[in-house]
Amino acid sequence: MTQGLRPRTLDVMSSTSPRADTAVDLVVVGAGIVGLAHAAEALDRGLRVVVLERDEHAVGASVRNFGHVCTTAQGGRALDLALVARQTWLDLGRKAGFEVTEAGTLVLARAEDEVAVLEELAAERGAEQVRLLDPAAAAERSGVDVPDLQRAAHLPLDLRVDPREAVPALARWLSEAGVGIRFGTHVGEIVPSGDEVLVRTGRGEVRARHVVHAVGHDVDRLFPSLAEEYAVRRCRLQMLEVAPPGDVRIAPALLTGLSMARYAGLAAMPSADAVAARFAADAPELLALDVNLMLTQRPDGSIVLGDTHHRAVTHDAFDEETDAALLLREGARLLGAPLTVRRRWRGVYASSSRTDFLVAAPHPLVRVVSVTSGIGMTTSFGLAPTVLDQLL
Repeated sequence: MTQGLRPRTLDVMSSTSPRADTAVDLVVVGAGIVGLAHAAEALDRGLRVVVLERDEHAVGASVRNFGHVCTTAQGGRALDLALVARQTWLDLGRKAGFEVTEAGTLVLARAEDEVAVLEELAAERGAEQVRLLDPAAAAERSGVDVPDLQRAAHLPLDLRVDPREAVPALARWLSEAGVGIRFGTHVGEIVPSGDEVLVRTGRGEVRARHVVHAVGHDVDRLFPSLAEEYAVRRCRLQMLEVAPPGDVRIAPALLTGLSMARYAGLAAMPSADAVAARFAADAPELLALDVNLMLTQRPDGSIVLGDTHHRAVTHDAFDEETDAALLLREGARLLGAPLTVRRRWRGVYASSSRTDFLVAAPHPLVRVVSVTSGIGMTTSFGLAPTVLDQLL
């Protein structure tokens, strides 16, 4: 900041906000799903909240994903958070006016070791969470006849939203409920000062009693030491939107054997190692790109197909076509028809080899929060209450 210039106070007024010269209870930096989850939880607690977002609308991981609230396939703490988040998604869908689909997930087993994983999961979780289906029942539920399918598991607790609709709708509802949401406002500095925190932006300064910094993979922009401590990397995904072959309608999300290594609840099953070993022997190119073959269908019928994973602090600007080619090859095998690409994009989320949930306190009044495991849509509404319990 230029010496001698005093920062002006940012206009954060909304229908229930305090005067601009008073401190709000909570500033949330970042209007992705993690930030909005904290804003919603703070609003429910009666706090005066301001959300600051550098972009004009959500453009990051919160709108580039499958819209899959993948509850049952989680394990440990993530499962506990996902179960809480599930109910919050249902509640907020009704309040904010966006659709939350309760079609669940189908996990497809196309090999004997994959069948064993599903049977083990069903035995551990019970029929409330896992229901085994034969190929005919799976085809009836999914709307697609998957070649070589041996068995499937329906996970009825899983939800689906259209993130391109749900995240903006949630932001609008929060704004109408009194949360001051300011898009196009870049935060350059967070400075504790006595019993409050000064949040300095390109549009002025906000005073807050507490701050939650939730900017996904960009932790290192303001907190490089924390990013290094938690080994935060940017996980780059190749994702595709393809035309539905034969105008098929697929109600549930579809996971495959490649998903069994990615989700802790599945990966913990005794037979999961055999699945991974088979892929290593038969399709090493898929493991080399860390492919998770899965899909969901958007309201307009387009199928979101993904995804590959590459991790680095800073990625090259150019994508190899190999990623998309493998996804299209495997997607065509899964759906039994060639696929036509409508859109393709690069997804990015925070990744850490040291934790699935980065929650750090660089100062008693500040929390840095990032879901570093690619399950922000699934767990954020469960994580936010635990963060605010600690912070407040």
